[in-house]
Amino acid sequence: MSDETRKYLNNFAMNVVKGARQNLTKKGKNDSNALYNSLGKEVTVGKNSFSLAFFMEEYGSYLDQGVKGKESSSRAPNSPFRFGTGSSTGGKSLSEIMTEYAKRKGFQWKDKKTGKFMSHQSMGYIMARSKYNKGQAPTMFFTKPFEAAFKRLPNELVERFGLDIDNLLEHSLNKNKRK
Repeated sequence: MSDETRKYLNNFAMNVVKGARQNLTKKGKNDSNALYNSLGKEVTVGKNSFSLAFFMEEYGSYLDQGVKGKESSSRAPNSPFRFGTGSSTGGKSLSEIMTEYAKRKGFQWKDKKTGKFMSHQSMGYIMARSKYNKGQAPTMFFTKPFEAAFKRLPNELVERFGLDIDNLLEHSLNKNKRK
C-alpha cells in the first residue's frame, strides 16, 4: 500500500477525531473532559490491507447513537442501545452518574412543598429515572464528522477497498474501548 493511502487514512481519522471533539464542545457535552480526552484513533497499513480503529469512553457510543428508554423509544428510535438491559457504565449506576453530573453543573431544583433546594442525590435520581424511562436522544457527535470525512475520501481509495460507510462506522464504534 502506498504512502499516499496511509496519508489519506491518517487525515481521515484525524478529521473524524477533531470533528467529534468540536461537536462535544459545541453541544455542551464536554463537562468533565473524559470523553473528549479519550477520543483517539489507530491506523495500521500493511502491504495489502489496512486497519482503522477509533477509541473513546464506552458511554461515547451511547451519547452518539442515543439510548431507547424502558417505556419509550421515541427519543432514539434507531438506536441499538436500550435502558433496562442490566448493564451500567463504568460500574456506576445511572443515578450515581447523574448525581455527579448535577453536582458538576450545579443543578438544584426547589421542592414545591418545602421551598428548599433538593439534594444533588435527589436531583440525580430524578434525572436518571427520566432518562431510564424516556431514553437519551442521539447527539451524532461522532457519526456526523465520520460521515463527512468519509465523503471526502478519494473515490479510488473507497472503490479499491470496497469501503462501505455503514460497515466501517459500525466496526469503528464497536471497537470503541481503549486498549
